[in-house]
Amino acid sequence: MKMLIDLFSTDYGLMSLAVIVIVLLMAAFFVRMFVHKMNHNE
Repeated sequence: MKMLIDLFSTDYGLMSLAVIVIVLLMAAFFVRMFVHKMNHNE
């Protein structure tokens, strides 16, 4: 429980949360892009 409180209430926790969200969004974008490029190979 202390970890969740630190994650949402401290500056380093919020920056860590921002990095986690950005990395997950990048991973989803790259997976979608790679699948699209593999399916439309000429």
